[in-house]
Amino acid sequence: RNCAMEQSLHITFRHYEHLADLPAEDRELVEAAVVATARAYAPYSNFRVGAAARLSCGQVVSAANVESEAFPSGMCAERSLLYYCSSAYAGERVQTIAIASDPSERECYPCGACRQGLLDVERRQGTTIRIVMAGGGTATVVESAESLLPFTFML
Repeated sequence: RNCAMEQSLHITFRHYEHLADLPAEDRELVEAAVVATARAYAPYSNFRVGAAARLSCGQVVSAANVESEAFPSGMCAERSLLYYCSSAYAGERVQTIAIASDPSERECYPCGACRQGLLDVERRQGTTIRIVMAGGGTATVVESAESLLPFTFML
């Protein structure tokens, strides 16, 4: 007997062919993420990633990736930023995060661990986080980390 039922997922996103078409607040975050790439420590991969977040208080904060000789002990820009926000801005919610890379031939998407980290923060703060993934002169925006990780891990 076959009890399988076919189902489908629908993911909504906005794609911008030109960064100039992004809303001004998102462009500001992308620019802050690009600036943060210069602070990355990536001597092994030479792939510098920056992330910038707008908090509920209006503050914009940013972070970059940090690699380690003891791979995989480094930390991605997104999780560096989220952990910093959780400690230094504990009462604030992360509203939007932008991600950029250098080199930036294509849009920069978060790894699986960062996708889970974004979901964890969404659950803790009780609100979604808009994610702006930029690179190559374009950007894609999703309204929640769940769009990037629909089959999420939960205890």
